[in-house]
Amino acid sequence: MRKQELIADIQKGTARKDRTRKDGIQMKKVLMMIQESCPYCRQALRMMDELKAERPEFKAVEVKIVDENREKAFADSLDYWYVPTYFVDGVKMHEGVPTVDKVRKVYERALDL
Repeated sequence: MRKQELIADIQKGTARKDRTRKDGIQMKKVLMMIQESCPYCRQALRMMDELKAERPEFKAVEVKIVDENREKAFADSLDYWYVPTYFVDGVKMHEGVPTVDKVRKVYERALDL
């Protein structure tokens, strides 16, 4: 599926709810580990909002955001040291101080772009 078709589907509200693109490719699950008090986590969240405004297709990516202090047992089951940390389908994509380029790559991996 071409990027323009995906953007059009999202804008029209016809993107599939089952996380499958029209071309049959399953969108990958994204997990973001944060701490509420972390300034880099807040920075990453702002970058995510900016990227979704620039690239409407990113709005279709569901990102589960988990505060490691509130879900300690779950956080302890994962292999990471710093927040924010992004996992795409269970694979660590980024850990630590975010950049727009690194956050963009998370979205692109989730959409197989």
